[in-house]
Amino acid sequence: MPDQNEIRDTVILGSGCAGLTAAIYAARSNLKPLVLEGHEPGGQLSITTLVENFPGWPEGVQGPELIENMKKQATRFGAELRMAHLTCVDLTKSPFELTLGKDTVLTRSLIIASGASARWLGLPSEQALIGFGVSSCATCDGFFASGKEIAVIGGGDSAMEEALFLTRFATKVTLINRSESFRASRIMLERAQTHPQIEFLHNTIVEECLGVEEKDLKGLKLLNRKTGERSTLPVSFMFLGIGHEPNATMFKGQLDLDNDGYVKTEDNVFVSILGERIHGVFACGDVQDRRYRQAITAAGTGCMAALEVEKYLEELGR
Repeated sequence: MPDQNEIRDTVILGSGCAGLTAAIYAARSNLKPLVLEGHEPGGQLSITTLVENFPGWPEGVQGPELIENMKKQATRFGAELRMAHLTCVDLTKSPFELTLGKDTVLTRSLIIASGASARWLGLPSEQALIGFGVSSCATCDGFFASGKEIAVIGGGDSAMEEALFLTRFATKVTLINRSESFRASRIMLERAQTHPQIEFLHNTIVEECLGVEEKDLKGLKLLNRKTGERSTLPVSFMFLGIGHEPNATMFKGQLDLDNDGYVKTEDNVFVSILGERIHGVFACGDVQDRRYRQAITAAGTGCMAALEVEKYLEELGR
């Protein structure tokens, strides 16, 4: 059992843009936050190459460099970063109890910034080319597809939105769907089907991404699941439009989640259970943002969460 005298003022779950921004603000308020880096330290930016839309970097910045600078900034003000994965959490107690394997941490407040993980196809060649022609974020990387032929994978609204957005840059978009039918809403499907730059491949799956040795996507090996026919599609980019998985399963039953598992928030960062606000617990970044999912919006909500923590602790007399 941990020493009651070692209760933390705040613990931050996650070390992506949201978690590290929260850590910077909390540390500057002398709260000495503990940041648990989780199973994906740095979040999705840690596997992103050039980031050109984060303010203050006119020439762009490598994703891992941006994360590393944020970590240095947070630790400079007194934040503690720990490589640990949360295995259990109890929000019914005060202080809250976090289990990290064999260790237990008590905290007066909690910021959930555990993010969301993109769904991938699971191909070794796909994983080897993430950041080198393979991406899960059209708004992040679409510009790099300017003047090129590309592919989008998926059959739901996310895929249609990605394909339509990417027509601003690409000369041709091939939308690859593994089945004959689509999960997308009728209006989104009609918009994609009537766009002159978008073509469809039905009953088709990607078997391999070409260009691993060159570290540059050259094309896709495809299989038609209906006919068994194999083919090669020459494209320079492949965008995944099959959704994200919010890293919030451990909070099921303790927080209100939406149908897809995202943490529900009110006024940007406040969380609840059965519609009743839980005092001292806040959520920020992609774990609660199913719409924007950008580094800068994650950072913004991270700032908000830390400011609310400071206000909450002041009300407790801390």
